[in-house]
Amino acid sequence: MKLPGRAIEIISAFKEGEISAREITEWTLERIKGWEPKINAYITITAAEALRQAELLDQKRKNNKPLGRLSALPVAIKDNIITKGIKTTCASRILSNYIPPYNATAVERLLQEDAIIVGKTNMDEFAMGSSTEHSAFGATRNPLDILRVAGGSSGGSAATVASLAVPVALGSDTGGSVRQPASFCGVVGFKPTYGRISRFGLVAFASSLDQIGVISKNVTDSALVYAVIAGYDPHDSTSINSPIESPFFPLDNIDLTRSRFAVPEEFLGEGINEEVRGIILNALSRLPGKIEKISLPVLSYAVPVYYIIAPAEMSSNLARYDGVRYGVRENSEDLIEMYELTRSRNFGDEVKRRIMIGTFVLSSGYYEAYFKKAAQARRIISNALLETLKKYDFILSPTTPTTAFRLGEKLADPLEMYLSDICTTVANFAGLPAISIPCGRDKNGLPVGLQIMGRPMDDRRLLSVANEIEKILSEG
Repeated sequence: MKLPGRAIEIISAFKEGEISAREITEWTLERIKGWEPKINAYITITAAEALRQAELLDQKRKNNKPLGRLSALPVAIKDNIITKGIKTTCASRILSNYIPPYNATAVERLLQEDAIIVGKTNMDEFAMGSSTEHSAFGATRNPLDILRVAGGSSGGSAATVASLAVPVALGSDTGGSVRQPASFCGVVGFKPTYGRISRFGLVAFASSLDQIGVISKNVTDSALVYAVIAGYDPHDSTSINSPIESPFFPLDNIDLTRSRFAVPEEFLGEGINEEVRGIILNALSRLPGKIEKISLPVLSYAVPVYYIIAPAEMSSNLARYDGVRYGVRENSEDLIEMYELTRSRNFGDEVKRRIMIGTFVLSSGYYEAYFKKAAQARRIISNALLETLKKYDFILSPTTPTTAFRLGEKLADPLEMYLSDICTTVANFAGLPAISIPCGRDKNGLPVGLQIMGRPMDDRRLLSVANEIEKILSEG
């Protein structure tokens, strides 16, 4: 037995009685089991709970009870998204024993619509990284080439979708952590407008940038899951109180010839691999519509601004992991020593590095020089993007400056690793919806992603346009 490739087809097959939820779940778990020794995409596989959910769902169908919009759809969840009764570690030793008493809103909404949670995926510790090599549970490998990284920080989610083990997975995106691994693994990664999906139950990294996103094999599957988990949540003060269009499907048929696209030169210049640039330009040449190159010089400041603001916010957010309020505790008779031992022994090197950077830029005497200026620059970059989107419908760029690099290749040079986010961070600055879709492969057969950014709250139109572009790029 082989499952249909698309989420909507799996759901339909179950509802029509062509396949049981148990069969779907067993097939998925076997697929995961077969890939895990090679790619290490999961921290926790919830086989027993998934099969229990499947049995209940089969009984529900047998009794002719109403079935949810995601009935029997296997979904993987990044391990920084809270799951009730299921260990949530953020890929850190400091949370290795943490079992939450509640579900994140996004998870709760999946379960309400009868999706089946099959496991918690690997990630960079506390979502800090671009390769999923900074995990206390080992690196995730790219299923397209197991000697290369899957990207990060949602590498486990992207890898398990790319291996065809699950059709859909949730990730989190602070500066590109859904889109970048999606690009590396040749799948679709969608980050919605900030506040469109509740952050309640998403373990905080940088609160003004973080959000939950969706990784899938195609645009329509991302749209299907997004329509379920998006919407206002009173538990999240940043949640936008505006209803999601219903029914969300089918996506709109967009006439691309009437669309206006901007391509910033800064995202095609220095730092972008020549082969990646060529593949992107070839993809753009195949698209109808008005495509214009523009110049936004402020975009060159995106990476340094991000790596001041994000560490500053995370240094505050991670102060709670001290051995008292959350996480494991290293015993000591002295309180200060207990703090020191707990944090030094149980945080990884990258987390420690960013805590130190964040604490420094917020410290007395340096706040004005670093954090305040970075916040001002963020606003300038955001305004530049919003002004551009008044004239153009969408902004196009590569998702990443390179294809997936080899394991260990950039670990010794954090700055080189940080440049993986050069094209993605700006969408988080302005809270814009953005999506990465595959647009070609390099000479080594490694995928290249095309990023499309849209206007705030224009998520449906962005998904509709991405769906049309996906169709064009998949032809021939």
